Amino acid sequence: MDKAKKITGETTLGEITKQYPETAFLFKEYGLSCLDCPISQGETVGEAAEVHRLDLEKFLKDLNKAIKK
Repeated sequence: MDKAKKITGETTLGEITKQYPETAFLFKEYGLSCLDCPISQGETVGEAAEVHRLDLEKFLKDLNKAIKK
């Protein structure tokens, strides 16, 4: 995978939804329905995982798999 095309725990949800709209289904699958909320624009994947008690590594793996397609 191209290093420039990798989502990390420091990537904000706003960046992801803007650059990779194809990941929207994953946010729903993980119970994150707050993508339009202003806070989510600056919230990192790591912060969202912590707040929503998600498995960060699995979430990152799924996100990166989705953008790789």
